[in-house]
Amino acid sequence: MSNGVLYNTYYFIIMTKINPMETKQNFTKVLKNKYIPTAEFYSQIIDSLQDYSIFTLDNDFIINSWSSGSTKIFGYETDEVIGEPFDLIFTEEDLKNGIPKKEIETALKEGRATDNRWHIAKDKSLFYAYGLVFPLIGLNGEMLGYVKVLRDLTDRKQSEDAIKNYIKELEDLNTHKESVMAILSHDLRSPLSAIIGTAKYLKENFRKMNSDTVQEMLDLVYKSATDELEMLDYLVEWARIKYASDTFSPTKLKLIEYIEKVFETLNETASINTINLHHEIEENTSVFADSKMLISIIQNIVSNAIKHTEKGGSIKISASSKEDKIIVQVKDTGIGMSKEIMEKLFTPQMKTLSETRKENKGAGIGLLLVKGFLEKNGGEIWVESIEGEGSTFYFTLPIEKPLYKIGSSDEIMFDESA
Repeated sequence: MSNGVLYNTYYFIIMTKINPMETKQNFTKVLKNKYIPTAEFYSQIIDSLQDYSIFTLDNDFIINSWSSGSTKIFGYETDEVIGEPFDLIFTEEDLKNGIPKKEIETALKEGRATDNRWHIAKDKSLFYAYGLVFPLIGLNGEMLGYVKVLRDLTDRKQSEDAIKNYIKELEDLNTHKESVMAILSHDLRSPLSAIIGTAKYLKENFRKMNSDTVQEMLDLVYKSATDELEMLDYLVEWARIKYASDTFSPTKLKLIEYIEKVFETLNETASINTINLHHEIEENTSVFADSKMLISIIQNIVSNAIKHTEKGGSIKISASSKEDKIIVQVKDTGIGMSKEIMEKLFTPQMKTLSETRKENKGAGIGLLLVKGFLEKNGGEIWVESIEGEGSTFYFTLPIEKPLYKIGSSDEIMFDESA
């Protein structure tokens, strides 16, 4: 209220000799009755909410208003989105699942629709948001369109995910520690005891033994010792996944270069068994991964394929892209495996590891190592196999550095007081 209004009100009270309190109440009533908020007033309130995106859609789900908070969160200026479809803010996955349509249907049926999900900004980055959609009804009950309200909860989501990941890492570390101790006590201790026992027997009896028996026992000792060294190498690499995260340094890598390095390393072993190694990888195929881990991933899978492929067989590597991932396929003409073995192939159970190591020439630890490295790099691995016909291992790696990793869709309750 201006000073002039205050002076005139005071003069009016004195001249008419009316009770000041009564006059004040009446004057307030007059002001309330005469004051009607304008569209500009509401627009200023909406634009002041910088932490919220508020925009409207017409009946065809076309954006027809856009707040300054929307610009801040999505990165689009008003003139860039007016006239654009509602689909603009949804991820490809949500569009495939028909989420925009489902939101509208729920809003019409229940009066409002709420959700927590990932949305996509102008620069293609992802952010996690609480969303609310409700119908916009005119004074005469006519359908004018819809209002969409979003609040960016990315920081909260990432903090929650970080806590969940930290707890999971602690659980994994404990499992990992138990796994390593079990391998050391079962898969290393027993063979080492056998090596020591054989060496002791040779030491005490070799003068009385014929040369063929001595040679046979020395070959056995040598083979057992090299197997144990291979197992130790696996354990060191596996431990590096959990305990040496500072060495993890993913970059953009040309896939063909790493496959050819592995082929060069394993070519002699493959040639002895007349196994043909070849690939169909295009020159420009790239992945985003740690270089040392990528070498280990490819080498372990190909080495495993060589061990299980009979003489005269072949191993072929190919790749294809799907969305933001490269899918690498390693196909062999080997002995294949049963469904039971496939189901246990990537599970770190000590009994399974010991059995696969004895029965399948040490595949267990190597494939667990591969699985760990792939998960570290944002990938995954699976296998298809037919006994007697061969196996095909598939693994994925990201093409580019992920902006955000979309995690679980666990609900985050919207706190209006925050």
